Amino acid sequence: MNQSSRFMHHVLRITYCALLAVLITACTAPAATPTPLPFAPFILPTRDPNAVTPTAFQPAGQTNTPIPTFTASPLPSATFTPSLTPTATSASAPASPTTASTIPTSPSPTNSSRPNYILFATLNFADKTITADQTIRYYNATGSTLTDLVFSVQPNIFTNAFTLNSIAQDGTALTSYSFSGQRLSVNLNQPIPSGSAVTITLNFTLKIPQKGSGDVFGYDFNQINLVDWYPFIVPNRGGWVLNDPMPWGEHLVYDASDVELNIKTDSGVILAVGASPEANGEWTRYRMYGTRTLAVSASNEFIVNETTVGNVIIRSYYFSGYQKGGDDMLIYASEAIQTFSAEFAPYPHQTLAIVQSDMDDGQEYDGLVFLATDFYSQYTGSARSNLTTIGVHEIAHQWWYSLVGSDHAYEPWLDETLATYSERIFYENNYPANISWWWQFRVNYFKPTGYVDATIYDYGSFRAYTNAVYFQGALFMDDLRELMGYGNFSKFIKAYATRFANGHATSADFFALARETISVNYDDLIAEYFSGSY
Repeated sequence: MNQSSRFMHHVLRITYCALLAVLITACTAPAATPTPLPFAPFILPTRDPNAVTPTAFQPAGQTNTPIPTFTASPLPSATFTPSLTPTATSASAPASPTTASTIPTSPSPTNSSRPNYILFATLNFADKTITADQTIRYYNATGSTLTDLVFSVQPNIFTNAFTLNSIAQDGTALTSYSFSGQRLSVNLNQPIPSGSAVTITLNFTLKIPQKGSGDVFGYDFNQINLVDWYPFIVPNRGGWVLNDPMPWGEHLVYDASDVELNIKTDSGVILAVGASPEANGEWTRYRMYGTRTLAVSASNEFIVNETTVGNVIIRSYYFSGYQKGGDDMLIYASEAIQTFSAEFAPYPHQTLAIVQSDMDDGQEYDGLVFLATDFYSQYTGSARSNLTTIGVHEIAHQWWYSLVGSDHAYEPWLDETLATYSERIFYENNYPANISWWWQFRVNYFKPTGYVDATIYDYGSFRAYTNAVYFQGALFMDDLRELMGYGNFSKFIKAYATRFANGHATSADFFALARETISVNYDDLIAEYFSGSY
């Protein structure tokens, strides 16, 4: 059907039109120092500095129908019983490390074929610096002999932020390398035959830059966020994959890896990490298995509340004055983990950290999501809120980014389309009366157009990118679900999450599995939403 007919088809799903009045107040901060080079690498997925509205969310003054009063319900006892009562933890002292016996699930064994990273890092919170020793055990699974390695070093995009003090291969210094911007290319002293492993050791120093409201990485007055902060070896798929950044979308591609972080920091500083802390002598240790990356947020003002769902510990890190949103996110996160674990695959990590931060939007990392302070300040206790929709979106990325990897630059729809449509699945399972509201608030309001499968480099603006990848993508997923039938779609999405767990999926993989699940004619649907043939 044509674009106008398709839009009207989806409008008919809506039983009422309820637009939530939201005023997104841009967080202002001093210009970042050190000054980032042309493109900052940590780009939020729904931010357009040139948009007519402040963000991708609806502006104030657009409400057509009053929103019924809604109070968040307690966790439903029929499907979820907290194993401990949520209790706020004072931010006056760091959270005590747990012992190995209190970790919610037994750590998965290190996979010898995955890259293995071990870091010993000292974070000087007051001085905003890090010194780190890093050991990488890299297994060559490319099928050919490697004579070089390519690392992503995102902090090096910021002037004078990253210093490489040393790098060695199996104990022998590496002296032949090129290092510019995000790319560190190292010529190896000895080639790595296929099926063999090598040990790379590095020592580096970070001078953490001040972050602006559009950044995740960096420091502000009460918080340090460390994302994509240590060098990692990029995937090799017939060549090294390190894409160029853009002002919208995300560009990095990751192999699944096993990461152990041992860290020390100032007294009174609380660390938010996507794993539970363990005592390791003078260090606090965090271990993640099958992770794309390990992110950290640090503050001496965090208030921490936690609960559990099954064997997963959920921790909410927020600041004074935002308790309602901080505590209610435990409810929404618990419901999301239950729903997505049942609908897709078991939650892939031991813990989930939900972290308030002064930024413009939300952003996902493995076992950790950041949400904008504005979402907390706007929150009134309703599931009809940016805090809920964006919070659930970022949590869905634990499946569509963390568990199932893809190329975020060249096939961004594989994580963003699925994460957006996962919001709809969340609402139908937990707040079904809000499904029509969700379609209008999150999708149809923007009258989306564009092909779902373009790269981040093909869109002419942030709005064109989000309209196609997020919102046209959600319409496509709903039509796909109707075409396949709900039962077959459920079978398909579970098989997709399982088959490509800890791996890398492509658009061709997605549609090949759809055809394997049920043999129907997908051609018209693909032609309607996609520029390519699959």
